[in-house]
Amino acid sequence: MALPLEGLVVVSLEQAVAAPLCTCRLADAGARVIKVERPEGDFARGYDAAVHGESAYFVWLNRGKESVVLDLAAGADKALLSAMLAKADVFVQNLKPGAIAKLGFPIAALRARHPRLIVCSISGYGESGPYAQRKAYDLLVQAESGLASVTGGPEAPSRVGVSVCDIAAGMNAYEAILEALIARERTGEGAEISVSLFDSMADWMTVPLLQYEGGMPPKRMGLAHTSIAPYGAFRTRDGIDILISIQNDREWRVLAERVLDDPKLADDPNFATNVERVKRRAETDRRVADAFGAMDAATLVAKLEAADIAFARVNEPKDLARHPHLRRISVETPSGPASLPAPAARRAGEARHYGAVPALGAHTEKIRAEFAAAAAALRRRGA
Repeated sequence: MALPLEGLVVVSLEQAVAAPLCTCRLADAGARVIKVERPEGDFARGYDAAVHGESAYFVWLNRGKESVVLDLAAGADKALLSAMLAKADVFVQNLKPGAIAKLGFPIAALRARHPRLIVCSISGYGESGPYAQRKAYDLLVQAESGLASVTGGPEAPSRVGVSVCDIAAGMNAYEAILEALIARERTGEGAEISVSLFDSMADWMTVPLLQYEGGMPPKRMGLAHTSIAPYGAFRTRDGIDILISIQNDREWRVLAERVLDDPKLADDPNFATNVERVKRRAETDRRVADAFGAMDAATLVAKLEAADIAFARVNEPKDLARHPHLRRISVETPSGPASLPAPAARRAGEARHYGAVPALGAHTEKIRAEFAAAAAALRRRGA
């Protein structure tokens, strides 16, 4: 079965997380993705050595791509990149704003030369604006956007434990490129797209921002909820943390009667509504904590399931590794196969294959040979 983006060529001058995530999704969908790396390679290759000596980040984000090493300070390699872009449908780059122009590839000139080309630039703060030239990495944007201020417990702000700013920007870029491809089918015209980590996270921060501007600034509450009670983690007799989410007053009555075994609490007007429970959050949580603490996790989970109360174990990566609901895919790497969580989207009747993670420069000779004639012609013309 043909994949949706088969036949499309993507050239990506990328490193780290956001742009590689975007182009990984394009590769998964069948596009040919040519990853341009500096001679020392994408620096994410050196983040750790967790997967047979390979970086976990790099293995996650670079399956199905071809790696070509270019030195863009050299005229011959600039001509080679120019030849690749002449055949490309999409060009993704996440250099610092202005850097791609200094290398000799200003976006406006690329778009004029190749009207069907879709160019997507990913950066910390965008291509313009007062912070455009600032260096920006995921944790810095978590702080700058206010995300860290609403994450963690009351004692201090905290980083979200995965690179959510990078991930949000990469997925926004992927979405925007797909929209541009659809538009190009109708108009024949490519597009110039800019996606920033800051804008991506500011969008995610809409509710806290509106709450602040409405006079109700959110509070850091760890694994609790500012507006709902009970909504949090409670420890069982055998030391397992179980998080519950009570979304309405009917669910509270069910919890009190069928899980806490306290019918009187279900009818108590001091706890009958969420407004009253939030007013008495400490007492509400104490009632739940006392009941949960008197049960083993297996007993509690059975009661929660029978009562159809929303709950979750507060798991760690070791628990995810053996989670019964976890789907996995196998991907080849230069050092052996890696087992990764499967992409979220499932398509009926389709069993998708995922390409290998490339070694640094694994496709350089092949790509040089493929584009050599076109690159030489461009150099003769001085283009």
